[in-house]
Amino acid sequence: MSRDKQPDTKLAVVIMAAGKGTRLRTRRPKVLHEVGGKALLSHVIATSSELADGADIYVVVGHEADRVRKAVADTGVQFVDQKEQRGTGHAIQCAREAIAKYDHILVLSGDVPLISATTLQHLMTMHLAQGAAMSILTARPADPTGYGRVIRHAPDRPEVDAIVEQKALKPDQQQIGEINSGIYAFQTKPLLAHIGRLSTDNPHGELYLTDMAAHLKAGGEKVVALEVGDPEEVQGGNTIAELMAIDARMRMAVANRLMAAGVTIFRPETCVIDKDVKVEADTVIEPFVQLLGNTKIGTDGRIRSYSVIENCTLGNDVLVRQGCVLGESTVADGARIGPFAHLRPGSEIGQDAHVGNFVETKKAKLGKGAKANHLTYLGDAEIGAGSNIGAGVITCNYDGVNKHQTRIGQGAFVGSDSTLVAPVAIGDGAYVGAGSCITRDVPSGALAVGRARQTTKEGWVEARRAQREKKD
Repeated sequence: MSRDKQPDTKLAVVIMAAGKGTRLRTRRPKVLHEVGGKALLSHVIATSSELADGADIYVVVGHEADRVRKAVADTGVQFVDQKEQRGTGHAIQCAREAIAKYDHILVLSGDVPLISATTLQHLMTMHLAQGAAMSILTARPADPTGYGRVIRHAPDRPEVDAIVEQKALKPDQQQIGEINSGIYAFQTKPLLAHIGRLSTDNPHGELYLTDMAAHLKAGGEKVVALEVGDPEEVQGGNTIAELMAIDARMRMAVANRLMAAGVTIFRPETCVIDKDVKVEADTVIEPFVQLLGNTKIGTDGRIRSYSVIENCTLGNDVLVRQGCVLGESTVADGARIGPFAHLRPGSEIGQDAHVGNFVETKKAKLGKGAKANHLTYLGDAEIGAGSNIGAGVITCNYDGVNKHQTRIGQGAFVGSDSTLVAPVAIGDGAYVGAGSCITRDVPSGALAVGRARQTTKEGWVEARRAQREKKD
């Protein structure tokens, strides 16, 4: 909630992330399962940050608490410990001290990655306008079976009389399709005044936050509901299959957003595009491409099939041919990559540079127009503008203990099948003869040849054949 719009309102966001997620049947905490390239919890935190301008965000942790903390430590959220997982109501009781200084709290589940900031903004706007003690975000899924139903005072009114669990529904309530999403806004004072009244008198012996509706109503407080426009926004994943359905929906939404902005994506259902990826108009993405993490791609580029690009920045008019793998690297305007090239972390490919067939780079900088077109390893290397690196060249950067750098100047030529034993420098305009092993610096404009002298013995094959026949 923007503090500019509500200057007298202090809001905290509390995200429930303490559960095990036992129905997933994995050891990983439920909120750390990934969809759209990020953990479920990371999506909810990102949405909360977008909604709550400057507000504090608290994450309630319990199961595998240290692992969850570590996974989202860089987001700046604060943590509340729920050492025993005794339900959502108990989680808020554990957070009592942390939230007491706020006027309102927004309670979210850590496993609803599709929830939008717009929907949460609408919930908070209604909550404040109604002066409600509790506001419930509801939905009408195609099949409400298994969910608690929201009983409104009147169909066209926001006031809520009760939340009734599936098993407790009366015959005349069976047809109610409006469900409780588990997302709430509360006034903090009445919430804390009544939170101690929660009971474990239920089949699971837990303290349920849903029961606060009845306690607040009994205390004369106002409880209201807001129905979400798209029920899938509040969808959580209780099985791996359900999580993958959420993942597919999220990725298709990203593809549709990019296509609406002028990006061509052939067969978008075959591509894997993470939520945070950015691509500019007039770039073409071919089938079976993966764009992961915080990848950014400029305009007029083309990413050909079966390439995987993760946490990279590509400029304009960049061509990535088939089957390339790029990670944590930058590629400048007009560069050409692949096919089957591998840019490892720290690679910086300059404007109009070429990295070709089966070339691998690691912490390598290629200047403008530099070329390494075939079967080459360039590790811890700096290559000047316009230099040409022949097929099979290797920078020997590791001595078994330390990594060392190779520096190649501008306009240099390194012949095929040469090994450059770092630390070593090749000067501007220097030549290295094919098949050389270079262990010393090569001055600018010099030719270096470091290979054994060829010996040719004419007639050797025939003589050896005769020798063998004699033995036989």
